[in-house]
Amino acid sequence: MNQNPYELLGVKPDANQKEIQSAFRKLAKKFHPDLNPGDKRAETRFKDISAAYELLSDEEKRARFDRGEIDMTGAEQAPRNYYRDYASASGPGGPYHNTSGFADFGDADDPFASFFSRRSGGAQFRAQGMDRQFSMEVDFLDAVNGARKQVRLPDGPPLDVQIPAGTRDGQMLRLRGKGEPGIGGGPAGDALIDIRVRPHRFFTRDGDDIRLELPVSLSEAVLGGKVRVPTPSGPVNLTLPPYSNTGKVLRLKGKGVVRRGGEQGDVYVTLKIVLPDKPDDRLTAFVKDWAETSAQDPRRSMEV
Repeated sequence: MNQNPYELLGVKPDANQKEIQSAFRKLAKKFHPDLNPGDKRAETRFKDISAAYELLSDEEKRARFDRGEIDMTGAEQAPRNYYRDYASASGPGGPYHNTSGFADFGDADDPFASFFSRRSGGAQFRAQGMDRQFSMEVDFLDAVNGARKQVRLPDGPPLDVQIPAGTRDGQMLRLRGKGEPGIGGGPAGDALIDIRVRPHRFFTRDGDDIRLELPVSLSEAVLGGKVRVPTPSGPVNLTLPPYSNTGKVLRLKGKGVVRRGGEQGDVYVTLKIVLPDKPDDRLTAFVKDWAETSAQDPRRSMEV
């Protein structure tokens, strides 16, 4: 039966070489004969996906297959019983016999060499361990400023994790060699930590900038002056212009999130005028007297 190499590797016909290579590695680690001793179906499956990869990794052969000029075995005519012939002729002296077993996977130019290798004179299979994924919550300011935290992975000792300054919600941190153990002496996989940033009670992140709403008194808004403003790196003084309305936005340059290269975003402060919690008779009398002589109409632009 004429097999389709794309279907065998589980990729689309327009897949690029990186996608094809990734699919092959995943399947080969699953069906390699050294990991499935005595399993004929796994052995056959491994031979099939190896043949599929050999064809699709060769751009010239892949193009000829796509044009219908050759089948998956490379034959110009109908496919022959290649794998049956291979199985029956793989003994010593057979046309397909190879004393190196799967040693061809160890070639320096083979992209699969990092997964499979054989020691001289032996038959030991080596493969990198699988990665493990975890989730970790961090405080808003720790993500913005950076921090060192300790996390305990399942079935393992506590590990120190460096949270880089500027870490975003959903960012993945990689701990090298903290995943599943390797096979046959191969290197361990990695631990992938999905960072979840807790919201802050008044800071909001906007890219590399920080936004906050700053309450100001009526007198501060009218008279202007310096007010204390919190930022992720500590409080700073901000000068309010006289007659600053609610909604006015002021910028604190370079007080935001650290960018690559050492620069920082900004902090944008939106003013919000807040009246006293309790009624003030003097303020009431003043405003009443002022309103009687004032011609201000803040809603004049809303007339329809």
